[in-house]
Amino acid sequence: CFSFLLRCTMIRFNSVLASVLFVAFSTPSLFAQPTPVVLKKDDRIVFLGDSITAGGNGGKGYIQVIRNEFAEKKKDLAIECIGAGISGNKVPNLQSRVDKDVIAKKPTIVFIYIGINDVWHGASDPKKGTLPEAFESGLKEVIGKCTKAGAQVIVCTPTVIGELPDGANKLDTRLDEYANISRKVAKELNLNLCDLRKAFVDHIASNNPDKKDRGVLTSDTVHLNEAGNKLVANTMLKSLGQ
Repeated sequence: CFSFLLRCTMIRFNSVLASVLFVAFSTPSLFAQPTPVVLKKDDRIVFLGDSITAGGNGGKGYIQVIRNEFAEKKKDLAIECIGAGISGNKVPNLQSRVDKDVIAKKPTIVFIYIGINDVWHGASDPKKGTLPEAFESGLKEVIGKCTKAGAQVIVCTPTVIGELPDGANKLDTRLDEYANISRKVAKELNLNLCDLRKAFVDHIASNNPDKKDRGVLTSDTVHLNEAGNKLVANTMLKSLGQ
């Protein structure tokens, strides 16, 4: 009897183990790590987003900071940085213009930095924002088109709508929900994540003793000041292995 029970137990154990192994190896994203970004000659990096990205494309904006970094330290690679930000954009807007504003530029790397307006515009009227399900599916569609075109995609989490520390801003909970969607999508699709929200929240926690709602990293609770642009640039450069 003991021998019979032992055989039954072993059969059941092997069956469970086989099922676990099947799921694990048939779902690479559970264990696979994103391919690190390695900059190469003539890389073309497109930054896709909203007004924050539009403002980052000149002056002391984060895209210009990255350009300056490459000009100083990676001049031999002749890397091109292309801004593709439009004020007020949400994920559905990116879906409608990704072919024209990104794919047509033949990028090798694409940063997708979106989510602020999807949350912010829906604060008073949900119809003006983007529902979580639409945000996720739309983000995946945009990513799919970029990866199909041969670009390596880096998914960014949205930053802040207000700079009060400790989750005290009105839309922090909602913004965290959308940041988590971006993290989830990056993990599921085995993509590199540029966690701007974490970088901003951590910085504000250490650098806003007066608990101001703006002025640390933003000029108006959302749009970046010089310090905010530098933080975005530095966080993105880390995603590029710099």
